Amino acid sequence: METLDITKIALTKYLFFTGKGGVGKTSIACATAVGLVDRDKRILLISTDPASNLQDVFEQELNGHGTDISGVPGLTVVNLDPEQAAAEYRESVIAPYRGKLPESVIRNMEEQLSGSCTVEIAAFNQFSDFITDREKQERYDHILFDTAPTGHTLRMLQLPSAWSTFINESTHGASCLGQLSGLEERKGVYQQAVKTLADPGTTLLVLVSRPDKSPLQEAARSSRELQLLGIENQFLIVNGVLQQADERDDISCQLRNRQQEALQGMPETLKDFPAYSVPLRSYNLSNVAAIRRMLSEDDLLFGVPYKPLEGGKRLDDLVHDLYTSSKRVIFTMGKGGVGKTTLATRIAMGLNSLGAKVHLTTTDPANHLNYDIVTREGIEVSKIDESEVLEAYKNEVRDKARENHITESDMEYIEEDLRSPCTQEIAVFKAFADIVEKAETEIVVIDTAPTGHTLLLLDATESYHHEVERTRGEISGAVAKLLPRLRNPDETEVVIVTLPEATPVFEAERLQQDLHRAGIHNKWWVVNSCLSLTRTTNPFLQAKAASELGWIGKVNELSGNNTALVEWQNL
Repeated sequence: METLDITKIALTKYLFFTGKGGVGKTSIACATAVGLVDRDKRILLISTDPASNLQDVFEQELNGHGTDISGVPGLTVVNLDPEQAAAEYRESVIAPYRGKLPESVIRNMEEQLSGSCTVEIAAFNQFSDFITDREKQERYDHILFDTAPTGHTLRMLQLPSAWSTFINESTHGASCLGQLSGLEERKGVYQQAVKTLADPGTTLLVLVSRPDKSPLQEAARSSRELQLLGIENQFLIVNGVLQQADERDDISCQLRNRQQEALQGMPETLKDFPAYSVPLRSYNLSNVAAIRRMLSEDDLLFGVPYKPLEGGKRLDDLVHDLYTSSKRVIFTMGKGGVGKTTLATRIAMGLNSLGAKVHLTTTDPANHLNYDIVTREGIEVSKIDESEVLEAYKNEVRDKARENHITESDMEYIEEDLRSPCTQEIAVFKAFADIVEKAETEIVVIDTAPTGHTLLLLDATESYHHEVERTRGEISGAVAKLLPRLRNPDETEVVIVTLPEATPVFEAERLQQDLHRAGIHNKWWVVNSCLSLTRTTNPFLQAKAASELGWIGKVNELSGNNTALVEWQNL
């Protein structure tokens, strides 16, 4: 795979960067912007990342209108706040109903509009102005967006039912997107924005990934979704490729081999597009000088004296605390790719070794090797077929909608809503809820947890379903009983799993805030895959390990020093 050189790529007016959290899309977008400015181009860089640290990178205050960067003449940065945009949008939709609907319904509407999909729609509402602004088209050679909308959001914005009375009448239930009617006057702007996105002469979609299985699969899924919408001008950047292993150092050899295996097994969808690599960097991309180095041959090491991190808590401490505090239900929670399934298995085995009767359940079909190990240890294992329970839930929703004789266009809305992340969480969680009842007689360890937003939607559907006739699936009694159990800290622990890097830590912090809104307060965090715990002798990886320490410290603060550190392993 060829190393990325932006001077050899035919770049369009608009560049959209997309990928899983933590793959480095903001860093790549910044490095591309700075590299183009250094070649006498006028660049507008727009960030819609809630965890953006662009103010630190460019070392000056930024806003949502545009700031000229003093250290990079020719670069203007717009730092949009999607959370603030979502809050304003939420209030604009709900305000007409205040005083007219019961307070319980208003609270439910607010929750409907608190999910990540609503934040994404609000962000798209903001940056669609930049896509359709002729003055900006003329002023800048290239306009870069560091987060692209998902195919789900773009399809939702195009549906005719999104502007119908159906949205107004279905103000609560297990829906991800809630109301869109408050954006009706923007429909023309969205249509023009989507048309621009699909124009290969105008827009290039940059798929950003890491050289690991999970991010590559996510990039392939995003690629397929957007291709179906006609957005076919795409290319792939694989960020963080270890250039050379040190044969005397097992850690660097294992890392290199794992990356190469993932790249060789890359999904076929991605092989249709040009692909470029960006080398793994040993330094934090925390200022303009570091960003400039990112796409160059310069790979400076900071030469920090290295010794493995000592002290702190480990997974055994976490397991012992769960055992002695008599927890009955244990969830591992985190973004995809942080290792929560493997950690759930290790926690289950640790509790089993202490003499507890344990039931482990997971939705991960790729974890079958661990199943063989744990069943031999006497742990009961159940596997939930995610696609099977999702389809069953969808059929339940469809049948109920048909009973209400809704229109064909409104059925389109429901079908799109059923593709949302919250629908998948709800479907799987219904299956989990039945298993959690086993906690009466054994400890139940579950490898995923719903977000606080989804829990509140489930709670709202159960609490308020008598007030408004629903077009959603029925919520089982097991789910109704589950939220009080999750809110009981004497019985349940949600273990938040993250990695020692900026974006995974920021995302985990948002997950914790989400749980707090649902009345769930977790104690334990896990920082997984710490190079700083290894005895690597590779100077490059030692410098990389040293950069983890600040993020481990941040998680210690968030957890009140209840953080278990887990060493990087070649899994």
